[in-house]
Amino acid sequence: MRYYARKLGFYLVALWAALTLNFFIPRLMPGNPVDILMAKLQQRGGSPDPAVRRAYELLLGTDGDEPLIVQYLAYLGAMARGDLGISVSVFPTPVSEVIGQALPWTIVLVGIATFLSFLLGVFLGAVVGWRRGSWLDSLVPATTILAAVPYFWLALLLVALLSSVLGWFPLLGGYDVSLMPGWNAEFIGSVLHHGFLPAATIVISSVGGWLLGMRNMMVSTMSEDYVLTARAKGLRESRVMIRYAARNAVLPSIAGFAVSLGFVVAGSIITEQVFSYPGIGSKLLQAVQNNDYALMQGIFLVITVAVLGANLVVDLLYGVIDPRTRVES
Repeated sequence: MRYYARKLGFYLVALWAALTLNFFIPRLMPGNPVDILMAKLQQRGGSPDPAVRRAYELLLGTDGDEPLIVQYLAYLGAMARGDLGISVSVFPTPVSEVIGQALPWTIVLVGIATFLSFLLGVFLGAVVGWRRGSWLDSLVPATTILAAVPYFWLALLLVALLSSVLGWFPLLGGYDVSLMPGWNAEFIGSVLHHGFLPAATIVISSVGGWLLGMRNMMVSTMSEDYVLTARAKGLRESRVMIRYAARNAVLPSIAGFAVSLGFVVAGSIITEQVFSYPGIGSKLLQAVQNNDYALMQGIFLVITVAVLGANLVVDLLYGVIDPRTRVES
């Protein structure tokens, strides 16, 4: 129990540190969200009344008359209540509503793409590692080259070839805007059609990393005594590969996969921007461009909680899978 309590305490401290950075970093940026709202109001013919400015400051929690420590404590209290504030980018929509609308798109797109790239990379890495020195090994450099290709370049290449030239997939968007969103076959089919290219970009770019990591772990694991013993007993090659070598070699990849799942909620800003996909990455870019403190803090908070939660789950699972990690130092 001390092991689990220590881990939980560590992640609570990490969460507090992340919340603190989440508060101070946006405020170090030049500009002020209230000034942005006042400028928008003037563009629409409104009057820059000081009372209106004061109301905006109180609404957005950026009261310049209050000391920073008071704002910080108020921010922590709001976070504890689940109050993420009001978004400047889509004023006066609450931040929780903005995130709630964009997050499912990113989770479905990036989550499924990450899961597929993990399965494909681990499977291919296990096969290549088991048959090291064969012609399959010569394919590894090609996958690592794909992993080094910038997201935006690969995304633009797929758009130019499969959308512009061949016309197989739509150029942008998350679904056909002529359809009414809902749980029906036509809308779901449109979402899958629009999401194929963004998902393919993520899979092609990330599968090489999983493959290379699993291949190297397989090569290392195959020299272990338990694998040599299993082979000496005359067990089938497929059983030795799956039950003895791959089962142990995949453990580091599982840890990496859990961490990558935490980053799923961050989306892929560049990929979503290229495809104009309505995910959380696009909202984060929009928030940065508009100095939207509340939306930036809300998105960073969701990302932080997801990453810390994924790491906590991995640590707890490792304590169950490998009891040696629970040994007190």
